[in-house]
Amino acid sequence: MSSISSLSGLSCRRTAFGLALGLTCLASAAADRVTGLPFATRSEVYAPHAMAATSHPLATQIALDVMQNGGSAVDAAIAANAALGLMEPTGNGIGGDLFAIVWDPKTKKLHGYNGSGRSPKSLTLAEFQKRGLTDIPPNGPLPVSVPGTVDAWFALHDRFGRKPIADDLAPAIRYAREGHPVHEVIAYYWGLSAPRLSKWPGYKEQFTIDGRAPKRGETWKNPNLANTLEKIAQGGRDAFYKGDIARTIDAYFKANDGFLSYDDLAAHHGEWVEPVSTNYRGYDVWELPPNSQGIAALQILNLLEPYDLKKYGFGSPEHVHLFVEAKKLAFADRARWYADPAFGKLPVSKLISKPYAKQRGKLMSLDKAAREVQPATPKELDEGDTIYMTVADADGMMVSLIQSNYRGMGSGMAAPGLGFIFQDRGEMFVLKEGHPNSYAPGKRPFQTIIPAFITKGGKPWLSFGLMGGAMQPQGHAQIVMNLIDFGMNLQEAGDAPRIQHDGSTEPTGQATAMSDGGEVDLETGFPYETVRELMRKGHSVRFSNGPYGGYQAIMVNPQGPGYIGASESRKDGQAAGY
Repeated sequence: MSSISSLSGLSCRRTAFGLALGLTCLASAAADRVTGLPFATRSEVYAPHAMAATSHPLATQIALDVMQNGGSAVDAAIAANAALGLMEPTGNGIGGDLFAIVWDPKTKKLHGYNGSGRSPKSLTLAEFQKRGLTDIPPNGPLPVSVPGTVDAWFALHDRFGRKPIADDLAPAIRYAREGHPVHEVIAYYWGLSAPRLSKWPGYKEQFTIDGRAPKRGETWKNPNLANTLEKIAQGGRDAFYKGDIARTIDAYFKANDGFLSYDDLAAHHGEWVEPVSTNYRGYDVWELPPNSQGIAALQILNLLEPYDLKKYGFGSPEHVHLFVEAKKLAFADRARWYADPAFGKLPVSKLISKPYAKQRGKLMSLDKAAREVQPATPKELDEGDTIYMTVADADGMMVSLIQSNYRGMGSGMAAPGLGFIFQDRGEMFVLKEGHPNSYAPGKRPFQTIIPAFITKGGKPWLSFGLMGGAMQPQGHAQIVMNLIDFGMNLQEAGDAPRIQHDGSTEPTGQATAMSDGGEVDLETGFPYETVRELMRKGHSVRFSNGPYGGYQAIMVNPQGPGYIGASESRKDGQAAGY
């Protein structure tokens, strides 16, 4: 990290995040384009029939091929997700979890699926205490929970699929055998992960080339994953959760000081859930309820709604300050209350209500940054790395899907011959008795991955998401503001420089309050005048390279049939249609 003020002397140049810092630089660089705001990397994508936006161009093309050959948006999403597990293992894979929101044009309603797995039943809080741990480690066998992705594929397919799931998985199987060139951003993160994860059994053998990460442009093959996907295609979900794959997983963890077992896999099930929403200036913004963090975005928007952000303008000191203050309040509640609802009643409806936002909003000041933020008390609440993709088909079905191993490539644990890495979501549990997110056997950990959707007047308007841990609800709220308050188009809304507040209110820590004000990361593109005014208000501002997430979106074209797509430049992705 370095002070953002030290960047003011940089010369004008293009970067992965848009254009270099400074209004003069932005203005001069804008002459390169005939339309769009200075930070826009390209125009929106329009298509009359169907659209796909993923973090990898080959996955986008797979999704389009599936729909052109009679598949639904869900078929296309499954096919693209399977391919991304191969092509972008730095963010996802079948060792992880999946959440999705589907707009069904037949019922004219949204359907949510929570595809998160539970902790091993044989691992107890006492075991962590016996080992002297105050936090669950990020790698190795201890943070591993049941992978929920394969179950989620079949649940989504059973309700909304049109083609055999073997057809959906065929492109990923083919690329796994024949190989594909590794893209630039993926190669970068793979290079960071390989040295750290190679000590775990199975990783080096299956996810390196001669002990190193594949380089940019180098061909990558994963025949083990091809074999695993073929077994799933032929034997269904039970091939993964109850067949030879499950037995291999059981034996692997028994041999490597792990706890995930055959019985844990056989007992797994995801569940259909009702999305929850808040109305923001006439638009209904939808998220999934806990154990995910989606409602934090709704809380942030509720807190911001009373302010005239359009009047203040994008990038103004007021815009950034108010967003950060709202985030602090929402994340204090996130640390205290978001958890697995099967283990206790969560006050979701109160947390996302307008009266509660009005009550909590009294703690926000236009002039001063809060140094200490407490979560709501039980009395006040009486009545707690990733890929994102979205697909829309010619019949009006839209899918908002997010999938992750957490911490990039996950735990590093890779069972022999299976070709995937297990997630480390269990790291998100709190090792403290009495906390809603306290570790317990058979419990779903707090989840960071969240898909999003917006409707207007009961009709679909936008399917979107933004990756990146705690950045996700912050990013969701910023995309909504960019579109609705600042009038940006779909591409501009994603390319616009972002704000990330990093505080101590994390559900994995023992603290449930922020006492130091945290740090404000501002992406390249905010004017120095804003930085200076934020410092005057008491914010600690810094520059951080890269933690701002990645965004894809599909909007219903208001001018005619079809869709508008966008995929921003922070990832290797593509939006395309036909």
